[in-house]
Amino acid sequence: MIHVCSLARLHDTVAASGARHVVTLINVATPVERPATIAEPNHLFIGINDIVEEVPGFIAPGEAHVARLLQFVRGWHAVREAPLVVHCWAGISRSTAAAFSAVCALAPERDELDIARAMRAVSPTATPNLRIVRHADALLGRGGRMVAAVEAIGRGVERPEGVPFYLSLD
Repeated sequence: MIHVCSLARLHDTVAASGARHVVTLINVATPVERPATIAEPNHLFIGINDIVEEVPGFIAPGEAHVARLLQFVRGWHAVREAPLVVHCWAGISRSTAAAFSAVCALAPERDELDIARAMRAVSPTATPNLRIVRHADALLGRGGRMVAAVEAIGRGVERPEGVPFYLSLD
């Protein structure tokens, strides 16, 4: 199970879910206190801004960032003793893109649109960062289907913070 939340709800989500692995996708200047129950090697920090195009002074999500994400979630999946928590600042864009990408990577037989629709069903605010999704789509050889699926569900409801949710790999 992959849980998605905002930075403000990280500690509560880890505690409630029993997670032992965390992915943080947030700008490099934002301090993130790793929950005490998460061992340092089980915390992946990816320092990126929530942008879809290159902008001077900001870090756009790149292929190397997404490759690190996919490698980490595959490592988690190999042991899968507890859920994974993925978070960003608001729990709306970077984290939902990462969770969607993780499910696509770990369940290659699942249809991309079915995964995107499942995410929309549990999160009306989810608006996956398309730059992250584009890189994941290419790295996973999904032929543009991940991007098309995210575009099909459209932007989520505008809110300053998403409500935590989870996605199943099944």
